[in-house]
Amino acid sequence: MATQEEVYGGLERPDLDRELSWAEHELKERERTKHVHRLHPYLGKFVPQLVEVCLRRHFVSGGLVLDPFAGSGTTLVECTTFGAHAVGVDISAFNALLCRVKTGRHDLDRLAVLLADALAGLDDVTPDGPVSEYLADWFAPEALADLLRFRALIPVAGDEADVMRVVLSRAARSARRAPHHNLESPRVPVTGPYWCHKHRRTCTPTTDARQFLVRYARDTVKRLAEYAAIRGEVEVDVIHGDARLASLPSGIDGLITSPPYPGRIDYHGQHRYAYELLGLQDRRPEEIGNPSRGLSRAAFAAYCDDVAAVFANARAYLQPGAPVVIVIDDVRDLYTTILEQAGLELVTRHVRHVNRRTGRRDEGYFEAVLVARA
Repeated sequence: MATQEEVYGGLERPDLDRELSWAEHELKERERTKHVHRLHPYLGKFVPQLVEVCLRRHFVSGGLVLDPFAGSGTTLVECTTFGAHAVGVDISAFNALLCRVKTGRHDLDRLAVLLADALAGLDDVTPDGPVSEYLADWFAPEALADLLRFRALIPVAGDEADVMRVVLSRAARSARRAPHHNLESPRVPVTGPYWCHKHRRTCTPTTDARQFLVRYARDTVKRLAEYAAIRGEVEVDVIHGDARLASLPSGIDGLITSPPYPGRIDYHGQHRYAYELLGLQDRRPEEIGNPSRGLSRAAFAAYCDDVAAVFANARAYLQPGAPVVIVIDDVRDLYTTILEQAGLELVTRHVRHVNRRTGRRDEGYFEAVLVARA
C-alpha cells in the first residue's frame, strides 16, 4: 500500500486544488476533530478545514449561510467560528439533534452537575421502558441496563437534556456488540471472541457501557467549553425537515453543503441505536440517496430530481448571484444535470484529493468542489 507521501508525489492533475487537499502529515487527526467536531462519530462528514477555506474564499463575516444537507453540522459549526449566521436543514432527527447540541450556547456548569448526578445515581434507578429486539441483540444485558438507567435520568426537556442524549448515543455506539475495527457499519452483532484487525489480536465484545458514559460525559463538557471560547456571537437555526420543502429565511448570502450520494450511506441506519434509545422519528423513506433505493437508472434519475428540488427551493431564498458551494464525489457527472434543473449556473469546478485515514484505508479518491451562482 502506498504511503500518503507517495500518493501526493504522484498527483499531477492540473485541475487539483492543492488548498483543498491535505496529506495526513499536514492535517493531524486532532485538528480534523477539534472541539465539537468530535462530539459524536458520524460517517460521511467532511473535514472542517474544507469549510474554512470555502468560507474564506466566498463569504464575509456577518452574513447568513445555508446548509440544506446539514448532516453532523460541520458547516454550521464553522460558520459560527467564522462569524457568520447559519441555517441548516436535515431530514434525520438524530442529525438535527446533533447540530443543535454542537452549535448551541450551553450552561456548562449546570450541565456538568447534571451529568455528574446522573452518573452517580445509576445504581439508584431501575432500567425503564420496553426493550426492542434490536437493543436486546446489539447490547449485553448489563451494558443495556446502564444505558437505560442513564436515559431515565435525562430531564424531559431543556438544552442540557439534548446534550445528555448525545452523550447517551455516543456511549451506546461504543458499547454495542460490534467489532472494534468496524464501529462505523457493523452488519451483525458479535457475541463471542473474534479476530480484531484494529488491535491485531483476539478480542471479545464489550459488556460495559458505564465506562463509556463516564468517559464521554467528561469529554463532552471539555469539547463544548473549547468551542464556547471561539464561538462568535451569531445565530444558528436548525430545521428538522425536508429541504425540498422547508421554509427558510429570505436573503440568504450563500450555501455550502455536501449532499448524500446515491447508494453510499444509510444516514438513519448508521445511528439506529440512537433512534431506538431516544425514540426519534424515523424518516428514512424521505432520505435522499438511501441505499435501500438501489442503484438502478430510475434510482439515479429520482436522486437527480430530489437534489435539484433541494437546490431549487434554496435558490428561492438566496440573494441574486449568491455563491453555492457543493462538495461531492460526482463520479457519474450527475451534477451538470442537477444544477441545470435547479436553475443554478456553474462557475468553477475544483478537484480535491480525499485521504483514507483509517488503519485499513486505500489510497483515497478524488471529489469535486463545485461553485455555482444563484
